[in-house]
Amino acid sequence: MDPVTILLVLFIAALVLFATEWLPVDVTALGLLSALMLLGLLSPKEAFAGFGSDTVLTLASLFILTRVLLRAGVIEWVGAALARRSKNANGTLRALLGTVAGVSAFTSNTATTAVFLPVVAGVSRRAGIPASRVLMPLAFASILGGTVTVIGTSTNLVVSGALPASGQRPLGFFELAWVGLPVAIMGLAYLFFVAPRLLPARDAVLEDSLRAYLADLTVAAGSPLVGQTLRESGLGRDHGLTVVAVRRAAETVYAPRPDFDIREGDTLAVEGPTERILASKNTLGVVSKSEQKLQALTGEAGDVRLVEAVVMPGSPLLGRTLRESRFRERYGLSVLALHRRDKNYERLGRMRVRVGDVLLIQGQGERVGALGEHLVVLGDLTEHQRDFRRAPAALLLFGGAVVLGGFGIVPLAVAVVVAVALSLALRLITPEEAYGAVEWPVIVLVACMLAFGTAFESTGAAKVLTGAISGVLEPLGPYGLLAALFAVTVALTQPMSNQAAALVMLPLAIGTAKTLGYDPRPFIIGITVAASNSFITPLEPSCMLVYGPGRYSFLDFVRVGAGLTAVTFVVALLVIPRVWPF
Repeated sequence: MDPVTILLVLFIAALVLFATEWLPVDVTALGLLSALMLLGLLSPKEAFAGFGSDTVLTLASLFILTRVLLRAGVIEWVGAALARRSKNANGTLRALLGTVAGVSAFTSNTATTAVFLPVVAGVSRRAGIPASRVLMPLAFASILGGTVTVIGTSTNLVVSGALPASGQRPLGFFELAWVGLPVAIMGLAYLFFVAPRLLPARDAVLEDSLRAYLADLTVAAGSPLVGQTLRESGLGRDHGLTVVAVRRAAETVYAPRPDFDIREGDTLAVEGPTERILASKNTLGVVSKSEQKLQALTGEAGDVRLVEAVVMPGSPLLGRTLRESRFRERYGLSVLALHRRDKNYERLGRMRVRVGDVLLIQGQGERVGALGEHLVVLGDLTEHQRDFRRAPAALLLFGGAVVLGGFGIVPLAVAVVVAVALSLALRLITPEEAYGAVEWPVIVLVACMLAFGTAFESTGAAKVLTGAISGVLEPLGPYGLLAALFAVTVALTQPMSNQAAALVMLPLAIGTAKTLGYDPRPFIIGITVAASNSFITPLEPSCMLVYGPGRYSFLDFVRVGAGLTAVTFVVALLVIPRVWPF
């Protein structure tokens, strides 16, 4: 069997496995790479070159820099500021969707959706708008924003990195904006005015995988809560926190009424999910006195961990309050909150510890590791912490990398790798968190498929396949070819990953364009836009995040996503030939 036939057989087998996901996509990609080497179609040097490419390094660095921004609370702060300052809820929702599209032009779509989901759900509750009419638009807005810059999605970067192997120049940082901005603007208009009419009216089910805790939070000077009633504060409606008691001086008010006035210095006993409690410390101007006292006592910073630990039989904490057991002095750690199976309407400071209680503990990693056998760590929640003090440095590093790489002052790969190195040096993120932030399956997929692209060209398989395709598509003309390639790419992105779909279609599009005498650039742009816009099914990670909370059905995505796909298709076909002539 000649090399071309072997490669085409491997290509079809990989396509089937990518679509069915019988094996994880990264495993399929590694299997494909192994077959190429074992069958002599690629040398080891050629096969492994993708793992050291600047595309892979850029992707990994951007994953880490996105985590740095999340840890600093930058994205959450933007959403909370918009929600807090706008008085018109409908206007706020539209501003939030526009902000989501803008933020996702530079960061991960999935991370942006995850951070804005509780904010958008809270605003929709306040406006009396069913959450199902805003959560799907939230996911779609994050996807639309990804078409504006080369770092907007990993798909854009993958396409850009694969182009030099086909003799094409990489995508410019803002090159996609010529079509991405019109697509995003028209797409947002569709989400504002058409999508709500097509979506069902269902309330959100915001299930939090993290258990509900009781925490004591003190209202600090300058807090936006000062002078508001509990009803006006929106602690329950917008922030997912239930105030079970308020301590003022020596007096404690249990189950305070909605018209209870909040004052500076009040200590609120609140119950809610871990993430909501942590977020409130950053956005509501409330502090944990336990955490502050520990910092004053030890002055420690750096590798601060956040863990859940369960109290075991024989613990010296049993039957005592945390103050009585001198927890802070004994362990050098602070307890931010406590979870107990049965409901408690006490302040945290007055609760006596029982067997099975779960403590939310914060402190130095080495002290967490020395908790002993009577406090067993259930899980590490460090990535859920937000530290606004790091926000200026995080923004400066990320913005600096975007400016230097975007305007070609230094190569983008260099800019983001240096930004990661500085983030680690400044302790904005730990090495463990940095490695954990990288989506390794995507890295493996991209590296392997870059090698497959090399084999596709070197064996002559690309010429054979594109020659056959050209004979079928030549009568369509350039517009028909662009439309056909766009439609096929959109179809492929539904069952398989966007990156895989783009890498499968890219050599076919370039080869077909060259065979028919067209400039490959408009077809490259069309495939990139098509691969990044996956709306028809909920299989895109951003869509999966809202699928459950919005109580959507599969057909809801088909009904709304098909219309948005049509909008994207029409805008792309109108804009691309004018900016990148055939």
